Amino acid sequence: MAKAAKTAIKKDPKLAAEAKNYTKVIKAVRSAKTGSYSFKEGMVHKDKVKEFLANTK
Repeated sequence: MAKAAKTAIKKDPKLAAEAKNYTKVIKAVRSAKTGSYSFKEGMVHKDKVKEFLANTK
């Protein structure tokens, strides 16, 4: 199963190079109403990680 995804990236070097520019970012966000934490996650371009973490929404 995982081999199919790996081979798809290997066939197109441009796609493989572009995929390395993205990072999965997970941020803990505290609810103002209840005080509990929830998690916001996203695939973000490596140049925009600080912007994602700075965003409070």
